[in-house]
Amino acid sequence: MTANAPTFATLLLRVFLPFALAYFLSYIFRGVNAVIFPYLERDIGITAGDLGLLTSAFFLFFAGCQPVLGVMLDRYGPRKVQVVLLALAALGSALFGLSVSLGELILARVLIGLGFAGGLMAAIKAITLWYPPHRWGLITGFHMMTGGLGSMAATLPVQWSLSVITWQGLFFWLAGLCLATSAILLFVVPERGATHGSATDSGATLRDQFRITGTVLTNGFYWRIQPLLAVQQLAFIGCISLWIGPWLRDVGCITDDDLRADIQLYTAAATTIGFAMSGVIAGALRRVGISGFGSAGLTSVLFALVCGWLAFLPSFEPVLAWLLFGFLGACPIQYMPLMVAAFPTHYAGRVTTSSNLVVFTVIFAGQWAIGRIVDLWPRTATGYAADGYTWAFGALFILQLAGLLWLVLSRARPMARPQLAVAG
Repeated sequence: MTANAPTFATLLLRVFLPFALAYFLSYIFRGVNAVIFPYLERDIGITAGDLGLLTSAFFLFFAGCQPVLGVMLDRYGPRKVQVVLLALAALGSALFGLSVSLGELILARVLIGLGFAGGLMAAIKAITLWYPPHRWGLITGFHMMTGGLGSMAATLPVQWSLSVITWQGLFFWLAGLCLATSAILLFVVPERGATHGSATDSGATLRDQFRITGTVLTNGFYWRIQPLLAVQQLAFIGCISLWIGPWLRDVGCITDDDLRADIQLYTAAATTIGFAMSGVIAGALRRVGISGFGSAGLTSVLFALVCGWLAFLPSFEPVLAWLLFGFLGACPIQYMPLMVAAFPTHYAGRVTTSSNLVVFTVIFAGQWAIGRIVDLWPRTATGYAADGYTWAFGALFILQLAGLLWLVLSRARPMARPQLAVAG
């Protein structure tokens, strides 16, 4: 960086925090249904299948726009893209508060998901523009921690707010926060042109840039990792953003709303710590001879076992199981830098958005499927039958075992000479 480079305080206040605030809000919207679901059941009359479809609708356009998002971030910059997207999120939040039917709720949720589609990718793009390369991993980790804080805010604070305002009023307030964040990004974040890292694409046409996405999506090493990553993110995000709440009520027999919110808060705190420690754990294991690929695989095995614990031993220390679920579920994100490092440097944006395309498509379909499975059993006096959760969580466990087996058996190698230890 030059002598005229921005100071740490300037980057913190004018770059990091505005994008972090958007990511914080994204995680509130992801997880809020895990708290408000009893109100939606009461006021709208939705079923478990409806609840799964509604919550997963957040990820529908989130997934679908990822290839376009990667190109738009490179061409127009993260500030402009994020300003427009957050305005859409505000519109979706307001519509959610006005909705009186399942169809209206789904439409609003789709708009919210579209509005937060760039929460992580726009921030990563901004980080690469403003911070030196040796700081990218550290700053990205701090950014993801703000998502964990958003998950925490979506638990007990949301539950408390519902004692003061209606769930509809909550979404009007959230719409206002989205607009305020959009304005902060517009007026506070400075513009910056492309750096040398994007020079490879500077003269490329849109067709050329989308061709890179096709190259990524047909790469063998990408598909060695992607099935396991997608299934584990389905289990992690699907449960943290919704099914932990109904599970605690129907399987854990915790009928007190505040107590459920407390456990969800502790789980979100464990997730925040997991995000912060995932890179530290990978580094520590690397120092004793375990590659990044191996350490990600180890945490994946442990996370799969916790999912099996929740499926088949739900009465054995359920709170501890959920805390481990939150912590370990954050660790497989370490597959992402391994995939990025396996491609040429100027492919990085397209690699991450291509991964998101698959991951969030699976989350959309899988979260809905969980609800449909739970609905196969008759409803109980307090909620849904515990057997439905056993089958749904058991399916997640088995799918993860299949993904781990594929990871071990596949011999696909990186496209480029990796910067990290990815072979395994």
